[in-house]
This record gives sequence, C-alpha cells and structure tokens, in this order.
Amino acid sequence: MKPLSVALLQSDARIVTALCSSLCHHFHAIHAANSIEELRHIIAKHRVEVVIVDMEKAPVSEIESLRRDFAATCVVCTHRLADEEMWAAALAAGAADMCASRDTPGIVTAALRNTSAAQSIAA
Repeated sequence: MKPLSVALLQSDARIVTALCSSLCHHFHAIHAANSIEELRHIIAKHRVEVVIVDMEKAPVSEIESLRRDFAATCVVCTHRLADEEMWAAALAAGAADMCASRDTPGIVTAALRNTSAAQSIAA
C-alpha cells in the first residue's frame, strides 16, 4: 500500500491541530488549506487521496464539485453541529462520511476506511 496524503479545510485552527496530530500516524503528508481555492490547488499539486472538509467552509454544492473534479479523492465532511439531515446531504453530494468536527477518531477512521477500500479496488 502506498503512503497516502491528506488535505484539510477546517474553520477552527484547534481542529486542524488535533487532526494533524492524529493523522500524522496514518498519512505521510498533511496539507492544510485556508480556502476552497487553496484546497483545490493542494489536491491537484500533491495528488491528495483524502480531503477532510468542514461544511462551514464549503457548502454541499462545493462537495459535489470536489467529487466531480477529483473523483479519485475521498472526501470526509465535518461540521460542529453535524446531524442526520446534514449527514444525508453530504453523502448525497458524494462524501464518504460526515463526522462532528471534534470527533477526531471518527474522522481518522472514516478517512482510513474509505481510502483502504479505494486502494483495494484499485489493486
């Protein structure tokens, strides 16, 4: 299995720090973006396999666009007040999962589960 890279777009710097701390054990490169435009640039430049995006920074339409433009990239959505309706909308837009922003273990699990599945299919 090749080393994977991840990109983050989060509205809270503390969440970015917590995710970086957890993700560094599983991914070889972690890139943090400050805007959707920067996120798109990072995905293209570094061929990022996983994107963890806060829905406060990117609406559902942007999740759909990311999935369309970067079909090989796993998108895990987060939100500080994630609920079933938001989860359903994120999945309908193509996200692999939706987690509460502070659920770092859940976010890591969703990212790893979905990238492992994608790599198994590709192999």
